[in-house]
Amino acid sequence: MKKIMTIIVVAVVLLGGFFYLRYQVYFSRGKNKTEEIFIINKGEKSAEIASRLENDGLISHAWYFYIYLHTHNMADKILPGKYELSGNMTIPEVVLTITSEQENFATITFPEGWTSKKMADRLTANGFDGSEFLQIVNNPPQDIKSRYSYLNDVHTLEGYLFPDTYYFPKDATAEDIVLRMIDNFNIRLNAQMRSDIAKQDKSINDVIIMASIIEMEVRTSQDRSMVSGILWNRLADGQALQCDSTLGYILDTSKVKYSLQDIETASPYNTYLNKGLPPGPISNPGLDSINAAIHPTDSDYNYFLNDPKTGQTVYATSYAQQEANKVRYGL
Repeated sequence: MKKIMTIIVVAVVLLGGFFYLRYQVYFSRGKNKTEEIFIINKGEKSAEIASRLENDGLISHAWYFYIYLHTHNMADKILPGKYELSGNMTIPEVVLTITSEQENFATITFPEGWTSKKMADRLTANGFDGSEFLQIVNNPPQDIKSRYSYLNDVHTLEGYLFPDTYYFPKDATAEDIVLRMIDNFNIRLNAQMRSDIAKQDKSINDVIIMASIIEMEVRTSQDRSMVSGILWNRLADGQALQCDSTLGYILDTSKVKYSLQDIETASPYNTYLNKGLPPGPISNPGLDSINAAIHPTDSDYNYFLNDPKTGQTVYATSYAQQEANKVRYGL
């Protein structure tokens, strides 16, 4: 029995080591998040290139790069030249870049909080089929939705297109791009985050909807966690969320102050007219907002607003205090 247990423990350790190594090889990223020009000289050895990439913070470790390069028979396919790289890229993306002619792919950045419509416009501007991209996002086929269990019940992929810098081959289809972005989302939503969500008896979908609102409401990490607490408490108390960001999503505009007519706009996304969360995310949130939605700060506040001049978030405990703040800040 002792021998069997030893074999099982060794097998588990080996299996765990295998999956850890695979994750590092395929999904790890470097520390340098800015784009850098990386020069590969003619005749330079792959080991030298790997070491320089690690030293420049463009990959997590030279050894992981070296493993990927040789297990995919790419060591002799590296092309000398100047390449635009950043630590946001995975090792497979770095290898794709330095083994391809530069004109064969495009670098596209999608900022946190962008809607799929804005993303589609940027794709179109870079020569991709933005219209097809938007059609897939708004009417995702079942084979894409079945890729991850939390997508099974969504009506749109808005919220699950992770904002990041991507390196797309110029012949990438709209579906290729969508899959790359939701795969990235699935990687970024790590096991600890999923466990924390489950402990709160919340769904991933509810958290992403909340994160998408938080992303558009406030700017700093501290304010995002504070506002997260306010909004989750409103839901628990049966109050309407009353978030201007949902009006902006409906009207496809951003205003310092929305009119009464705006507030009365009929839409299931209108959190002034409807209690509870809207039916889906209103933006594609970044990690900071997702973490804020998972880890809210509890407080006595029930109201907040943003100073239109400075962007500073101002809090209030009562409706009367909130109204006074509105007058004070010209809202």
